Amino acid sequence: MSTKSGANEKAQASTVRVFIALAPPDDAKEELARELRPAYEAYPRMRWNRIEDWHITLAFLGELPVTAVPLLQPPLADLAATRPPLRLALRGGGHFGDRVLWSGIGGDLEGLHLLASDVRAVVRECGLTFVDRPLNPHLTLARARRNDPSCAVEAAAGLASFTGRPWRAERLHLVGSNIGRGPGPIHYRDVEAWNFGGEEALKAP
Repeated sequence: MSTKSGANEKAQASTVRVFIALAPPDDAKEELARELRPAYEAYPRMRWNRIEDWHITLAFLGELPVTAVPLLQPPLADLAATRPPLRLALRGGGHFGDRVLWSGIGGDLEGLHLLASDVRAVVRECGLTFVDRPLNPHLTLARARRNDPSCAVEAAAGLASFTGRPWRAERLHLVGSNIGRGPGPIHYRDVEAWNFGGEEALKAP
């Protein structure tokens, strides 16, 4: 192993890419996946995200030292304990630029924005800095390749009339990823997740 590659691996091992999110339940994701079947077949070369990785990002913190992550866990647990589940739905679709395909979110958007605001306040109170972009609730579904951008636009049009069933977002997720930093798909894992409403915290194995 070269000195340079060894240094890169050490740097990656000491940091983790982190965000705080909600995740739809499996049956809601499966409903959307059924709606996407024509697009899966029509655009197989798109970089489709894994269904198990679909999430609604509340705060993207980017690359953090691994030692910073434990600072977030107690206050996020406390925040989740004070909040009821949110009633949401997957709805419609769209695209960022001409390459990123997404599904929209309906339901209690006021509650969702309030939760995101409070999550970001917790992060700042922990002394962590991040880019505080306005919340645009969505699920990122796929990315078109640079030489075939129109497929994201066309796939979004196919989702325009989609209205998924309502569901409850019952957990707040602290998510990390150090996988898939190359051209392939990014895979995520829960660092920890907490039930809303004071229920017992659920730790990832």
